Amino acid sequence: MRYIGFFISFSITLFLGVVLSLQFGSVPPIGKLLDPNHGFWQNAYSEDQIPEEKVRMKGLKGPVKVTYDENLIPHIFAENEEDLYRVQGYITAKHRLWQMEFQTMAAAGRISEIVGPIALELDRMTRRKGLPYSAEISLPFLQKNHPDTYLLLEAYSEGVNHFIDNLNESRVPVEYKILDYRPEQWSPYKSILLLKYMADMLVSDQDLEYTNLRNLIGEELMDKLYPQFPEQNDPIIESEKVWDFEPLNIATPENIQYPDQDIFVNPLPQPEEGVGSNNWAVSGSKTKNGHPILANDPHLKLNLPSLWYAMQLTSPTHSVKGATLPGALGIISGFNENISWGETNATRDTRDWYSIQFKNKDRIEYLYNDQWIQSVFRIEEIKIKGEADYIDSVVYTHHGPVVYDRTFRSERQDVNFSLKWTAHMESNEQKTFLMLNKAKNHDDYLEALNYYTSPAQNFVFASRSGDIAMKVQGRFPLKWEGQGKFLMDGNNPDFEWKEFIPNEHNPATLNPSRGFVSSANQHAVDASYPYYVFDSKYEHYRNRRLNSRLEEMKEITIEDMMLLQFDNYHLHAAEALPLLISNLPEEKVRNLDLVSKKYLDQLKEWNFNTFPNQEEPALFKTWWEQFYKLLWAKWKIEGKPIEFPNKYQTTLLLKNSPEDILFDNPETDKTETAADLVWESFELMVAEMNEWGEKEEDYTWANFKGTSVVHLVPNFKSFSKYKVYTGGTSGVLNATSERNGASWRMVVEMGEKVKAYGIYPGGQSGNPGSKYYDNFLKKWANGEYVNFDLRSEQENDNVLFTTIFSN
Repeated sequence: MRYIGFFISFSITLFLGVVLSLQFGSVPPIGKLLDPNHGFWQNAYSEDQIPEEKVRMKGLKGPVKVTYDENLIPHIFAENEEDLYRVQGYITAKHRLWQMEFQTMAAAGRISEIVGPIALELDRMTRRKGLPYSAEISLPFLQKNHPDTYLLLEAYSEGVNHFIDNLNESRVPVEYKILDYRPEQWSPYKSILLLKYMADMLVSDQDLEYTNLRNLIGEELMDKLYPQFPEQNDPIIESEKVWDFEPLNIATPENIQYPDQDIFVNPLPQPEEGVGSNNWAVSGSKTKNGHPILANDPHLKLNLPSLWYAMQLTSPTHSVKGATLPGALGIISGFNENISWGETNATRDTRDWYSIQFKNKDRIEYLYNDQWIQSVFRIEEIKIKGEADYIDSVVYTHHGPVVYDRTFRSERQDVNFSLKWTAHMESNEQKTFLMLNKAKNHDDYLEALNYYTSPAQNFVFASRSGDIAMKVQGRFPLKWEGQGKFLMDGNNPDFEWKEFIPNEHNPATLNPSRGFVSSANQHAVDASYPYYVFDSKYEHYRNRRLNSRLEEMKEITIEDMMLLQFDNYHLHAAEALPLLISNLPEEKVRNLDLVSKKYLDQLKEWNFNTFPNQEEPALFKTWWEQFYKLLWAKWKIEGKPIEFPNKYQTTLLLKNSPEDILFDNPETDKTETAADLVWESFELMVAEMNEWGEKEEDYTWANFKGTSVVHLVPNFKSFSKYKVYTGGTSGVLNATSERNGASWRMVVEMGEKVKAYGIYPGGQSGNPGSKYYDNFLKKWANGEYVNFDLRSEQENDNVLFTTIFSN
């Protein structure tokens, strides 16, 4: 039945692929696609039906054994590290080749090569913000300064390329067949580029939006609505932390002058609400078995094939298991016999914008420190399927690439904005993970993190010896108070990054007295930390819910931690909904019609959970969004980017100042208060829900939010899963929204024998025709896990098949 379903799905996807290709100017070769020996029919298989027993691979120094468990998770046993990563490359390519290549082509600004001119502007922006450039400068840096890492990157590439070179035409992944192109050779550059791509996915800045805001509302109101620290700051590093270092000094320049201009450009895409993560570790003093327990669930885009690929890597020196990124070496979030670790995004402003003044239209020179400085041109040649190449000239200043210039200007103004970003700098993040994979203790963990620069991450740690720790790690510029918050003057040296905060001064904690460490994308520290720390996207709800639960929990088990990862309590609703209800005018509530009264009664009785069968989350979401829009829409000007106050500050405003002039709509004769907006938004909610009811009677939460796990090519809808039945929402611990959520869940108990469980929303195979393409999805949606314990080479339980690699 699965294969009948695959043929139907493929037929629909093929049709969409043809339509897509017609848009792009070329049509996939139908004859090839329907060829019974080489076409899509040959992709209707599951990997256990065609197991490889033996593989001959040049370059191996010894035999390598790969054992697949019942979930198609490979366990690689090698006699040395080069062989280990060479076979990791082969195995990953075997199951995720198209995904690996598609993601790195996206990171390189090369999607137009596959789909034609529709992707040109996306490719242009990718290149103009310097992603390929950043990988290019890191490549020779690794070759010269980290030859050990580069050697393993080469081994991995050789493994990928051995698979490509021996790939039978009939087994080429179906996406290549539909889009009519073929895999190219892998290289260390592509693995480096993949990690730079992750930096781009997770970084944000609102410099341009904040500049417009300052001009619109002034700094006094900005400080009120966008404070440095929230009223209820529950930071990653506990407030009791004593900083035991002498900080570097930096003085705020006097009479600092920002460029005086409103900005009309489309800012770079920012991480969507819901892209974040949770991680924590509890000490043995709080657990039932007396061993530390670590948990990690990164919240990212929910895609098929999954962002993650699970595997175990074993050599004579270590055995490590967890989730890796297809294209990267080693395990990214996982554990070995001695330690476990995981990451969350450390929201931190590491990307700044400078206004550049060029001498004339040729842009050969720009003004810096009142002197004309030579600029550098980088020629970007973008190949376009079915069309001539597009040549883009990108100007680089010493700050970085001029992302927005005359070719990206708004109709309202000329712009020359240069981007300075830590991801543009030489780095070796890959070494961090290679070292963590083999780490034995807290000192090893800290040493590994010294190589990590971007994107900034909160690394949680637990060890079998009993330690728990957290460190906020990245390359952080040493900034004076407020530096980088707004568009800066590229001519003024006072705006320069002078140096970086030393790694040993980055916020960290080891074995705090409270018995746990945790992070959920909130502020890293409180005001006692001696350096300026800023970002515009801190989280304010998941962290407080998580910490309050960890504070009160005792005799904690692995099962408790699983339930906490799947916790559906909506803290924002618990704080905001009573305020909305209390601001409803009593006389109007008394005269509500039956449907409106029903909605209000449901909300009054809500327990603030977001289970899939509940209706109240849909009502609250709709009401809050209408209220928020009414309150802040008056600031919106077409084409002018603005960062609106977050829902935490908006809720505080409603709580503390319901008569504030901010609630007034200047376009009416009346002076509105919060009560007016609450009532109007309630009526809009009722109308929207009634309209929903006309389309679909069911507004239970799972149906209303419609969580979807979508193929990396969104047009390939038959290879996607829609309206997955699961709860949660952004801002709760189970942060499963429409398109984002826990892309990987892991819980590990660091006892004498390490116990581990994991799950992600997809499957090990990248082939839509395989039963392993999405076999984890239902378990993930239900909050279930699969056993993730380390396997020995001799273990034979629940083995699908074994492959032996030899020279």
